[in-house]
Amino acid sequence: MKVRTRELLYGALLTAISLLIPLAFRGYLQIVIPPFSATLGSHVAVMLSMFVSPIVAAAVGFGSTIGFFITLTPVIAARASIHIVFGVLGALLYQRGAKPWQVFAVTAPVHALGEALVVIPFGFTPYAAFVLVGVGTLLHHAMDAAIALSLYHSLRRAGVSLNPRQAPR
Repeated sequence: MKVRTRELLYGALLTAISLLIPLAFRGYLQIVIPPFSATLGSHVAVMLSMFVSPIVAAAVGFGSTIGFFITLTPVIAARASIHIVFGVLGALLYQRGAKPWQVFAVTAPVHALGEALVVIPFGFTPYAAFVLVGVGTLLHHAMDAAIALSLYHSLRRAGVSLNPRQAPR
């Protein structure tokens, strides 16, 4: 299978997962502490896409945004749009040789700050934006990173490299 075809396949599968999580698990895997809400596992597809390529990470982040726009509020869809930003950043870091845990550690504050800033135009107070949404996102990122890291290492042990341009490490 050619490299681009494999990237397209991984991108399509991860985008489908990023759409499925908010569509199928709304209410089941959600944690709500108003005005903050989080759907456990919603970042996993984006996080795994970072190991494929920046373009795939952007596409999966966009798919995640659409999934949350369809199922929840415009505020949550705006927060989900930050998945595009931290996904592309993580993919670029990984391409430059960062280890997966380093990618997740560097993208965590970008993710949290991005989601905090994007809710301010919706009328969130600085406390709600930076403490509830920002800190909540940081914790949510950490939980999903643990899931993604576990899946990443399991796939590697099984001989599957998400990045079609490199052999499993």
